[in-house]
Amino acid sequence: MNLSQDEFGRLLFDGEPVNPVRAHPISAPEEGISLTGADGHERAWLPRLAEVPEPAQGLLRRALSEREFHPTLTRLVSVSTFSTPSLWTVETDRGPLQFHLKSEEDIRRLGGPGEGRLLITTSHSLQLYVADRWALDRHSRRLLERFL
Repeated sequence: MNLSQDEFGRLLFDGEPVNPVRAHPISAPEEGISLTGADGHERAWLPRLAEVPEPAQGLLRRALSEREFHPTLTRLVSVSTFSTPSLWTVETDRGPLQFHLKSEEDIRRLGGPGEGRLLITTSHSLQLYVADRWALDRHSRRLLERFL
């Protein structure tokens, strides 16, 4: 695999700038990586990240970590109203955050019935990950249930 970085830190595939994109970033993050060009067209498909030889694998992992920023929601402090849009004050693994939730559809359940994983998209398109909503404190669960 001919992967490198230019002097600006951009990932290059055969000398062309590309962006790595996971096909299933939550459910199968190590499988299905697409390298897309600036025009959005796919330049290469990597079935499994672990099968990419070093140092290319390290370059891909760094580029993916820079691209994917999904703070984990750890606690709901407050919501301004139980209808949308509403202002949420939360704590994440990256620190406190305030954001607007535009609609209930911005809270997406991941996995099958009974699973507690969620993805909450803020009005600024930041995605907050909830690994297990059942593991949140009681106050947080009660606030969240009003929107589900």
